[in-house]
Amino acid sequence: MSADNYQAQTDTNMFPAPSKAMVQHILTLPKLNNESDYLIEIQIGQNKQVDCNKVTLLGEIETLSLEGWGYRYYQVNSIMQGPSTKMMCTDAKTVQFVTLGDSLTQAYDSRLPTVFYLPKDAQLRYRIWRAVSEFNYSNK
Repeated sequence: MSADNYQAQTDTNMFPAPSKAMVQHILTLPKLNNESDYLIEIQIGQNKQVDCNKVTLLGEIETLSLEGWGYRYYQVNSIMQGPSTKMMCTDAKTVQFVTLGDSLTQAYDSRLPTVFYLPKDAQLRYRIWRAVSEFNYSNK
């Protein structure tokens, strides 16, 4: 939600409203059995027209604490074009999701939404990982 269409939701009304340049992204996960077997991977980035060169974005994901509540939320103040390789490309440009640094991986938790404040031109995508094998022991 942007500052223009912001409406506080019951489960996230303790979080601040987004500023004019930001959009609030609320990630609400469904309840699962054995949530300790799951992880969530979050990527922040932009869809960009790119060629064969490796392209990156620059920006910082800040982890903030909600005063008086202790809940975490995340904020990216700005995203800029980062360095890229300089290979000669003969193929046509394509639209790809270019990420801001590495993915953010955290434990799956359906009890509380994860809140992000991102610039208006940024996007958030996520995927859920599930452990499919038992723990193994290392040899001593």
